[in-house]
Amino acid sequence: MNVKKQFRDGLITNNPVLVQLLGMCSTMAITTTLFNGIGMGISVIIILTCSNIVISLVRKLIPDQIRIACYIVIVAGFVTIVDLLLQAYLPSLSESLGVFIPLIVVNCIILARAEAFASKNSVAASALDGIFQGLGYTVVLIVMCIVRELLGNGTFGGGLLGPDGAGIRILPEGTGALMLILPVGGFLTLGCLIALMQYLLRRHEEKKEAEKK
Repeated sequence: MNVKKQFRDGLITNNPVLVQLLGMCSTMAITTTLFNGIGMGISVIIILTCSNIVISLVRKLIPDQIRIACYIVIVAGFVTIVDLLLQAYLPSLSESLGVFIPLIVVNCIILARAEAFASKNSVAASALDGIFQGLGYTVVLIVMCIVRELLGNGTFGGGLLGPDGAGIRILPEGTGALMLILPVGGFLTLGCLIALMQYLLRRHEEKKEAEKK
């Protein structure tokens, strides 16, 4: 078990959103305020880690022919727990995230890690994979939230800071590019982040090849 490699893969070289291009629907839909991004990110970390642990524990007991159905049932159980907890203790967040919490059941990130990693590795490695992959997803959400909220609405920390959770105003009111808090803004922001990540990864590979020569 290589913890350093798993950490690097989750955040950079195999980031679920910017490299694997998974979970983009929720990434673009809910990243309008920092509160949404943190709430969704933590929810995914919890669900992904718990699902990976359970799937790793029972992987040898599940017949190969029904493994995907069993994975979905396991994930659905943890999604239901998180959804009910949000409704009970953070109703504003639950309402803001809406259908995207229940849709974690079919989130490609969760199922991909269950099939590609948890079903083939130990419990400890699977738990770390869930934490690091979820952390990589969360970092992308937070960056997108900050960019879209700041440049689109002129505020920072919406849902968490400021009077009535409206966020701290950074830019003068009315100067933001409102397009960025609309759905098209999610596409533009995510596209720019993916392009930046691919550029940095390519430069890193070119540097490694140059060092070998």
